Amino acid sequence: MNATEIFLREFEQEMANTRRLLEIVPEDEAAWKPHAKSWSLGDLSLHIANLPAWAVVTLTQSEFDMSSPAGTVAEARSWASTAQLLTTFDGNVADARTAIINTSDAALAEPWTLKSRGAPVFTMPRRAVLHTFVLSHLIHHRGQLTVYLRMCDVPLPSIYGPSADAAPPS
Repeated sequence: MNATEIFLREFEQEMANTRRLLEIVPEDEAAWKPHAKSWSLGDLSLHIANLPAWAVVTLTQSEFDMSSPAGTVAEARSWASTAQLLTTFDGNVADARTAIINTSDAALAEPWTLKSRGAPVFTMPRRAVLHTFVLSHLIHHRGQLTVYLRMCDVPLPSIYGPSADAAPPS
């Protein structure tokens, strides 16, 4: 099994875990915030749904400047519904999956640079960018989402094992 196949398995597992949470985002709580400085539940959910799109950027470009006129990643920017959230997520995951499948191990070792106003923010091998900037970033925000959902009294599904709301398998 090559590095791309190994990463794809990890990616698929984490996307399945993430989708289970996005499926239960309550539409009537989308504007809810745990604190004035926090994102709303809807905004946080959309951010998570859009994060897989960064895998495509990472694997199809050698650098990305957040401040350039072209420095935007196509993403949904405003909450519409849970159904639209899932459509956005599923589309981004499908595009990311295709980009991962079409990437060689050699390409994963190539450097990728994130820039702001032309200045490098960081440069890492694409493999590291996929793990940190894409996957770990998504998992971090997914953890935040579980707290938001818990605070809204939404029962949580199992992610890495039973939750307090999901009965253990018998």
